[in-house]
Amino acid sequence: MYIRLKRKLRQSQKLSLTTLLTGLVTLVVLLTSSILLLGSYESKKRSLMETTLHLNYLNADRMSKTMDSLFQSMHGTLEYNAARLSDIEAMPPQEVNDSLDLMRSSSNFFNSITVVDASGLIRNVSPASLGTTGKHITSTNSKEALALRKPYISSPYLTANTKRLIVFLSQPIFDAAGTYAGIFSGTIYLQENNVLSEIFDNGQEDDSGTYYYIVDSKGHLVYHPDKARIGTDVSSNEVVQQLMNKQSGEQPVTNTRGIEMLAGYSSVPANGWGIVVVSPISQIHQELIGHFRTLIGYSSIPFILLLLGVILLARKFARPFVYLADVVSKMGKEQIELQEAKRYWSREAYLLTDGVSLALGNIQQQTEQLTHEAETDMLTGLMNRRSLEHTISQRISSGIPFSLVILDVDKFKLVNDTYGHKLGDEVLKHVVRVIVTSLRPDDVCYRYGGEEFVILLARTKPAEAFSAAERIRLAVERSQAPIAAQLTISQGIAHYPSHAADFTGLLVKADQALYLAKSRGRNQSVITES
Repeated sequence: MYIRLKRKLRQSQKLSLTTLLTGLVTLVVLLTSSILLLGSYESKKRSLMETTLHLNYLNADRMSKTMDSLFQSMHGTLEYNAARLSDIEAMPPQEVNDSLDLMRSSSNFFNSITVVDASGLIRNVSPASLGTTGKHITSTNSKEALALRKPYISSPYLTANTKRLIVFLSQPIFDAAGTYAGIFSGTIYLQENNVLSEIFDNGQEDDSGTYYYIVDSKGHLVYHPDKARIGTDVSSNEVVQQLMNKQSGEQPVTNTRGIEMLAGYSSVPANGWGIVVVSPISQIHQELIGHFRTLIGYSSIPFILLLLGVILLARKFARPFVYLADVVSKMGKEQIELQEAKRYWSREAYLLTDGVSLALGNIQQQTEQLTHEAETDMLTGLMNRRSLEHTISQRISSGIPFSLVILDVDKFKLVNDTYGHKLGDEVLKHVVRVIVTSLRPDDVCYRYGGEEFVILLARTKPAEAFSAAERIRLAVERSQAPIAAQLTISQGIAHYPSHAADFTGLLVKADQALYLAKSRGRNQSVITES
């Protein structure tokens, strides 16, 4: 009797096969699932960071080309008008003032325009309300420009008269005999509405937290979404130092406020300035956490059911548990092919194998859903610019000609300011519906950012693309908008391969055409020049 009790006691101290199998399988499932999730998290994080860095660089490069063209035009305007003023001594002052007013109002490049003679006396200024006519220049930058006798771009500085933060561009004036007669300068008010804010404020910051800023050749901010920071010296920033050396590229960086960012940057040849597009790394982390919380939420129920099935079946059968433990240990490492359930003679083993298949299918389904969400714009339901880049790369690789249309809703900022962002979103949805109903089955529309959209027209020549763009433009113009005002769009058109042979060049060409359409008065379509 004593021996029998002792034997039972020893048996109670040993783990049963059922308990051991249940514990091992449960541990393997949980650990493998954690490893898979962590591996997927790191892979997704690396992919998002690389994609964000590259997209930021492409945007910075596109904007630097736009600014380069802008400043070449500004220099050309100053040079042309300086030549017209070569005989300024013989011109009536009112005629000069009228000429300056006309230039300022027609080009919209400068907030003010000034003519300074060789002695530093301000002869003429537009607008006249500045009240500096007849005074001598006092700023170091103005004196430097006057003494240089060459085209000049100043660093940001505060004016003594108006207390404005400005930069100015100047062009020397020479009379018919070649004698130096002074400078002709145009001024940009950095903290007020100016040509830079009109161009670059459009879609400045999106839901991802991405924004961009512009620095001059000495590392001072000349444009920033926070106007209070304009004029600040940020030359200690690593990216700004690269731009001061006229370098372009992409890299993670910690900004002057200690925030980790993903930066794409590009220098502007025309003026030595640089454009930086940055996205906070914290936003990527939040996006990843949100996606994986959803993934875990959808995957938890199948895994809980699986574990319950394992515990129940382990009481009777050992073989299914050994097999499933081997399957789980291979998850995420190699392709898994489950044995057919009919190989097990019991109904319970069949259901358990089927449950594992369901769990694996759910993981794959959620991964595909995450990929779809990363490529889709949540507001309009269109594919986003990540998907656009992938599609264009595929079409260029195939060598099949196509046309690209960049369109922008005219004066959309005014819509938001007047009716609010909620109704502004409804306006965007309305425009998308009109666009989509105007497209052919093979044409695709993407949301590029803000109120800017890109349409890919398959196997379409420039003239055909122009006709399609005009059809869309007229449809938007004639549509019944959700606001009282009439909606119009401006469009820029580029063709592959006649206008550009790569993704970046094609977008730049189309964007230049879009800028031209807006500068001509909006509500029109323009084909880029070859």
